[in-house]
Amino acid sequence: MKQTIGLVSVLVPDYEEALAFYVGILGFTLVEDSFVPEQGKRWVVVAPPGSSESRLLLARASTPEQVARIGDQTGGRVFLFLYTDDFARDFQKYKDKGVPFVREPKEEAYGTVAVFRDPWGNLWDLLQKRVA
Repeated sequence: MKQTIGLVSVLVPDYEEALAFYVGILGFTLVEDSFVPEQGKRWVVVAPPGSSESRLLLARASTPEQVARIGDQTGGRVFLFLYTDDFARDFQKYKDKGVPFVREPKEEAYGTVAVFRDPWGNLWDLLQKRVA
C-alpha cells in the first residue's frame, strides 16, 4: 500500500496576491488554475520546484470563520516545512526577495533550518535535512 498527501489547503485573502508570493517570490510552479463556476471560486494549485507529490491548494477564504484563520491556521506554530537541496541558495534568494525570516539559520541535529513568514502570517521552516 502506498498513500500520499496530495494537497494541503492554505487560506489566502486573494488568489493573485497568493500567486505573486508563491510563484513570483518562492518560485513555486503553477500546476492548475481553473474557475469552478458552481462555487464561484478558483481551484489554484502550486508546487515547490521539482516536487512531484507535494502541492498546495491556495484557497480563497469565503466565510468570516475562514477569513479569521488566514495566516493562523495552526495557532502560531510552524505550519509548513519546505525541504531544499541547497539551504544557502534558497535562504539567500528568499532574503533578497524580501521574505521575512523570523528565526535565522540554525544547525540542528536533523539539518539546517530557518523560519520565514508568508505575507499573511503563516510560519514556514526552510529546511535542508542532514544526510545520514
